Amino acid sequence: MAIANRQVSGAPYAPPCTTLRYTQVPKPMAYGCVHGIPILVFLWGTGLRRGKSLADEPEGAQKRGRLPPLSMVRAFEAVSRLGSMRRAADDLNLSHTVISRHVRNLEAWLGTRLVDAGPRGIRLTAEGRVFAETVGTAFDLIAKSTAELRPAVNRTVLRIWCVPGLATRWLTPRFNQLQLALPGIDFVMRATDLEPDFTRYEADVDIRYSEEPRGNVRWILLERPRMFPVTSPEWISRNAPIRTLDDLVRQPLIHEESRDQWRQWFRKAGFEHEVILNGPRLWSANLTVDAAVAGQGIALATRLIAADDLRAGRLVELLGTDVRLGGYYFVGSRERWNEVTLARFRAWMQQSIGETMGGHASDETSRPG
Repeated sequence: MAIANRQVSGAPYAPPCTTLRYTQVPKPMAYGCVHGIPILVFLWGTGLRRGKSLADEPEGAQKRGRLPPLSMVRAFEAVSRLGSMRRAADDLNLSHTVISRHVRNLEAWLGTRLVDAGPRGIRLTAEGRVFAETVGTAFDLIAKSTAELRPAVNRTVLRIWCVPGLATRWLTPRFNQLQLALPGIDFVMRATDLEPDFTRYEADVDIRYSEEPRGNVRWILLERPRMFPVTSPEWISRNAPIRTLDDLVRQPLIHEESRDQWRQWFRKAGFEHEVILNGPRLWSANLTVDAAVAGQGIALATRLIAADDLRAGRLVELLGTDVRLGGYYFVGSRERWNEVTLARFRAWMQQSIGETMGGHASDETSRPG
C-alpha cells in the first residue's frame, strides 16, 4: 500500500479517482487508480499484453488497428438488417433509446453518418451501406464458426418450447410416434407462451402461435388453422341453441389471458355491434378447452388442439364459421436452421400437422424473419 502513495520516478502523479485509466508514459508503465487508490501497471510496449512489444505482435493485429466498441456495431448491424430502430431494439432486447444512442455514438466514432431518418423510416447512407455489408459478413462468419464449435449435428437432446395448448393436446399424445420417427433423441419440452432467447441457447426450437415472427430468426408457417367456438354436448343440452353471432355473444364465453382474442374473432366473423364480453379468464388455450369439455361454457379452439375431443364427441363446433387469427410457426435460430436433427423434426411436424388437418400443412418457404 505504501508504494501506491509514493511519487514514482518517471511517472506523473495519479490523482484520486473512481475508475481505472491507462496513460502512455515514457517508461514501460502506466498509472491509474482503483477505488481512489493510485496504482501502477507495468507494461511492455504500447499494449496491455504483458511481455510483448509492438514488433512481437502478429502481422494481422498490427494491420487491424482500432476497432469500434462491439455494442455499437451490434446495434448498427441489427438496424441495417431489420430496417428500423424499433425492430432492432426488439431483436436485441434493448430499448429504442439505447439502440439509437449506440448508432449515433458509432457515427461519431467513425466520423461519418451511417443512417438518415425520413418520413418513411430510416435509410442507410452510402457509407452506411458499405459498412453494413462488411459488418453483416463478419457477423455471419462469427455465427458460422460458433455453430461449428458447438456440438450440433449429432445432438442427442432437442429442447422444444411450445405454446401450452398445442404442447399438451397435440404434441404430447404423439411423442411415441415422434420417438419412432427420430430415434436416439431425447426430447425436452417446455409448455410456455414465452419466446426463447436463441442467442443464449435456451431452446433449439420454438413452436408458437402468433403473427409472422420477427427478429433474427428463421421460421416456417406450419398451419394457419380456422378458429371456432366449441362447447360440450352437456352444455348444449342445458342451454338455448346457438344459431347466430347474436346468440353467441350473450353466452358465458371462456377466455384466455385477456378477452382480446374473442373480440378479434367476433370482428373477423362479421359481428358489427359493440362486443361486451363476460366469462372467466383461464390464461391458456389448454385450460379453456378443458373448461369447455367440462361443460363450463364456450371456448375458442383450433382443430389442432381440439381434434381428439371433437372426434370423441366431447366437444361440438358451433356456427361453422371460417375465421383465422394468426398461425402456428416453427421458429429457430438462423445459424442452426439446417442442422440435421432440427431439419428432421421440422419435417415430422409438417407431415404430422398435415395429417391432423386432413391434408397438407401450409407450404410457406422458410426464410429469415
